[in-house]
Amino acid sequence: MSITQQHALDVHRARQHGEPLPPAPGANDWQVVRELRDHGRFRVVLAQRPAHGRIRRTLGRWLHLRPRSTG
Repeated sequence: MSITQQHALDVHRARQHGEPLPPAPGANDWQVVRELRDHGRFRVVLAQRPAHGRIRRTLGRWLHLRPRSTG
């Protein structure tokens, strides 16, 4: 059974029982991504590490380690 078929079945059952309709598949994906990002930032703060700029700083270190070609 596909996700779409399962959602249609859930909607049908909810209407029969007079319950609120379930959200469409994928409706809350961005909210979940935001919550995961915020949770990761929260854990970083609890570990007493800088919460911002970690990726940029790491990429900057990697770029400075590479030998520069003169051209």
